[in-house]
Amino acid sequence: MTHITKDAAYDAVAPDDFPAMMEVDRYNNRSTAFDKIISATHDHFWDPLDKKYIDFTQPFDMNTTPIIPFHQVLELQLPLAERLTEQQKIDFANESTRWSLSSILHGEAGALALSASLCHILKDPGAQEYAANQTREEARHVTGFSKYIQARWGKPFPVGPTLGNLLTEMVLAPEVYKKIVGMQMLVEGLAMGAFASLYTHSNDPLLKHLCQLVMTDEAFHHKFGKIWADRTIPKLNEEERNTIEDWAATCFQTLLFNLGSPEQKKYMYARFGLDWQEVQDELIKARTNEVRRKAMASSTNIFRVLIKTLLKGGIITDRTKAFYAVYVDMDELKGEGDEMVGDAIAEQGIEYLKTVNFGQKVGNYVAAE
Repeated sequence: MTHITKDAAYDAVAPDDFPAMMEVDRYNNRSTAFDKIISATHDHFWDPLDKKYIDFTQPFDMNTTPIIPFHQVLELQLPLAERLTEQQKIDFANESTRWSLSSILHGEAGALALSASLCHILKDPGAQEYAANQTREEARHVTGFSKYIQARWGKPFPVGPTLGNLLTEMVLAPEVYKKIVGMQMLVEGLAMGAFASLYTHSNDPLLKHLCQLVMTDEAFHHKFGKIWADRTIPKLNEEERNTIEDWAATCFQTLLFNLGSPEQKKYMYARFGLDWQEVQDELIKARTNEVRRKAMASSTNIFRVLIKTLLKGGIITDRTKAFYAVYVDMDELKGEGDEMVGDAIAEQGIEYLKTVNFGQKVGNYVAAE
């Protein structure tokens, strides 16, 4: 059960079995499944250290304006927020954004390490080249978010235990399905939802632009996971399907209930004189299943994006459908097209990058205003 491999393109060996990579027949057994994604890498190239793509010296006054509006900060909707002055609310909103972006940065570092680990185990040269390209792209995401956080706050917050443990499990997992379902579908789906929300709501043009640039890459990473699902899920026997489906549901539940839990952010609350347990008590009262369901009706809600990713990948069946149906209308999701939230933003970003990289004119288009 360690390697549930149903397609030769995802055949894998142990990470220390380098002799398998020198088998002469391997070099000619290249799948064409990833050729289009690989060939498109030049269309969305960008360099976070080159100001022609993005300039991290662009100013933003965080003393007067929250990077993310108050209505996007859950804690500021609670009764205890009334204790805070207007300035404290601005500061709290910005520290909350710092927490979110720090989690994103740690996630990008995990994606970088996981992509590199796939290079060690995937035997198919095409899949291996794709993983190498993604490693390069994740590296520029780490640089981009590091530069943004440095410009606005100096340094990121430490990783929260829930996210840190999950990322560690996926990076070190010997099972290919955990790496692909966990990173290419769950974490990438989470990221696309987060980036789309930040792009839509952020008051900082620099953050909007950074998110759009990152999304031009992430849209392709998600496609790699979709190819795996299309080629693997229909061929699974019942035991294999249940194993993958249950692991995905466990990961979703862990992320839903713990990713932003007050206990993990207690050192942030302390600065504002807030007790994390009191925050948690108010959140429990406010965050009923009905409230969650209403929030997940938004197309950019990160957990709605996760559920749709799993559903469209065939990783939600009647066995687990009821678990997710508590939060979203599964029939509505099923009836939606395969387009994921953020795809349109990413496409616009790619057209913008073509104007930078190749001088192609794309009407009067401006990537991020």
